Amino acid sequence: MKKLVGDTRLIFKCCSLYYQDGLGQQAICNRLGISRPTVSRMLTLGKELGIVRIEVKNPDNERYGQLEREVEKRFDLQETIIVDTEPLEKGTRYINSQIGRATLEFLSRILTDRDLVGVSMGLTIQNIVRSDFPIEKAIHCTFVPLLGGISASNLDIHSNYLVQEFAERFGGRSAQFFAPALFSDKMVLDGFLKEQPIQKIVRMYRSLDVIVMGIGVLDSEHSTLLESGYIDAETMKKFIAKGAVGDIALRYFDIEGKTDSFTDFNERVAGIGLDLLRKVPKRIGVAGGTHKMEAVLGAIRGGYINILVTDEACAVALLRQKCSVSK
Repeated sequence: MKKLVGDTRLIFKCCSLYYQDGLGQQAICNRLGISRPTVSRMLTLGKELGIVRIEVKNPDNERYGQLEREVEKRFDLQETIIVDTEPLEKGTRYINSQIGRATLEFLSRILTDRDLVGVSMGLTIQNIVRSDFPIEKAIHCTFVPLLGGISASNLDIHSNYLVQEFAERFGGRSAQFFAPALFSDKMVLDGFLKEQPIQKIVRMYRSLDVIVMGIGVLDSEHSTLLESGYIDAETMKKFIAKGAVGDIALRYFDIEGKTDSFTDFNERVAGIGLDLLRKVPKRIGVAGGTHKMEAVLGAIRGGYINILVTDEACAVALLRQKCSVSK
């Protein structure tokens, strides 16, 4: 409790939602995943600390506080967290350590005992779980892989491996999904998913409370899926020609969030379907850098994420778009 109440970014957000947006305390509780007494205390602290006077101010980072609110309002997001942009070194992948820490801090705030938490795959998720942020109190939730993956290549970025790391960090448990990430035939996959041991994972998908996902791009320099052999260069070229801008949990979509052009591939992925994914209450997308802007925009428009953790560069690029989310 002490750590949450002392979080000036969260105090600013509570005050902004209450005084500027007119949300009630219970609505803020539901939106931010904190208790009503905590909201009440933060509103009081907002006055005591001088955050609430005539206007709502963020004493630590007024620019990012306002930027977060602008992105939330423009794209109808439940919450946005923005960190500094870190420079991309030539020939390296964009891994922003601040994004990882911010995501881990956010998870430590919203997760509760007995939550079911879906986890995707990739370097972004690996960066999150290995970030330098202390989890001060165990949270006894269960982490669930959002897709299969049994290839020996890059084992430590697979969903099965990463849920174990999350469980260790949070003092929770993890489930396992022993299956290839991609089947060659949809009918074979459909039969596989009916097997009793696999049905346990499928049932968990229907009860997920939170999911945390990296947002992939179709770029030979930044695609973990290409490097890991989940797709080949020829397939990537075909997807790009059809308008693909990104993927979530190995499901491809275009800038409008539509997947029709990639159905043949998407329906052979062993994991949570996008229709079911959209029903999860808290869908956290994590991505940074201007090169990910279109993928993030497609993920928002498709309804695949409703919470965004990103950096300033990506957030500013999003706001430069003429259109918001299609209603």
